[in-house]
Amino acid sequence: MSDKLVKMKTAFRKVFKLPNVNMLKWYPGHMLKGMLQIQAKLQKIDCIIEVHDARIPFSGRNIRFRDIIKLRPHVLLLNKVDLTNLRDDNIKKDKIINKLKQQGVDTVFLTNLKETHFESFLQKTVLPVTQDLISKRPRYNREEVLDFNYLVIGVPNVGKSTFINSLRSTLLKKKGHATSVGAIAGITRSVLSKIKVSSNPNIYIIDTPGIMPPKFDNIETGMKVAACSCLPDHLVGEINIADFILFWLNKHQDFQYVKYFELSEATDNIVQVLTKIAIKRKAVNRIKDVATQQYTYVPNLAQCAQIFIAAFREGSLGKHVLDDVE
Repeated sequence: MSDKLVKMKTAFRKVFKLPNVNMLKWYPGHMLKGMLQIQAKLQKIDCIIEVHDARIPFSGRNIRFRDIIKLRPHVLLLNKVDLTNLRDDNIKKDKIINKLKQQGVDTVFLTNLKETHFESFLQKTVLPVTQDLISKRPRYNREEVLDFNYLVIGVPNVGKSTFINSLRSTLLKKKGHATSVGAIAGITRSVLSKIKVSSNPNIYIIDTPGIMPPKFDNIETGMKVAACSCLPDHLVGEINIADFILFWLNKHQDFQYVKYFELSEATDNIVQVLTKIAIKRKAVNRIKDVATQQYTYVPNLAQCAQIFIAAFREGSLGKHVLDDVE
C-alpha cells in the first residue's frame, strides 16, 4: 500500500448511511405467499437444499426458515465461490462452515454452479450426502415411499434455478430449463409443482421463490445483500449500492478499484469516482440549458454506478467475503 493510501485511511467513513432505510425493505406479497406454501408442503419434503451467495454466508439468510425446516436434513450450497477468496483461505472457510453448522445446517458445500465440472460434483458428492442424511432421519409419514422430495430455498438471485437445471441436465440428460434463470432478483415468483431430476432413485425438486427476511438487522447487512444483487438494484438505487461497495472496500483497505478504474488515488467520495469513470468511458449526457440555450455535458452517474457495481460483482475489484467471519 502506498504512503498516500496509508495517510488517507483515517479519512474514510466508519459508518455507512443510507438516505432512506425503507429502500432496503422488499417483502412483496409473493414472498409471504411463498412462505405459506412452503409450510404447507413441508410434510411431504425429505430434504432441504438451501442455496446462498458465498460472499455473504450469513447476511440475508432468512432465519424464519430455521423454525420450519429444523426437523429435516438441511444442506447449504454456498454458491458463486469463485467470487470469493475462500478457495485459498482454508482458515476462513472452516470458520464459516463451523458457524453455519452451529446455526443448524447439516452440511455445507462451496460451489460455482455455472462451472460445468460442478454438474459431476452434484451427482457424485452432493446427492449421495443428501441421501445419507435422509436415511439417518425419520421420514414420518413417508417411510414407505420410494421416491424423494427435495425443497430448494434461498434468497433471490443466488443460483437456485441454476442448481435445479444443472441437476436435471446431469441426471436425466434433459436439455433446456425446467425453471427460469435470470440475473435479476425475483425471477421465480411462486412455489412450483414437482420437477423430476433423477430416475435412480426417483428424486423430485420443488422450486420456490427467493424469499427475503421481512427486515434486516441493520443497514450494512441490507447493503451487503444489495451489493450481491439479491435485491433489485432500482429499489436501493445504483448510486447507493456503488457508494456502499466503495465504503466497504475502503473500510477493508482494498484499493484495487483505484488501479482498475485508473484513478489517481483512493477516495471516499462516490460522485468523484463515478465522474472520473464517466470521463474515461465518455459516459455523459448532453443537456440543453434553458436559460442560455447552450448545450452542456454532465456525467451519467447512474450509468457509471452500474459499471462500478458490475466490476465488483464480476470480481474485477477483488474476491471478497463481505461478512465478518469472527
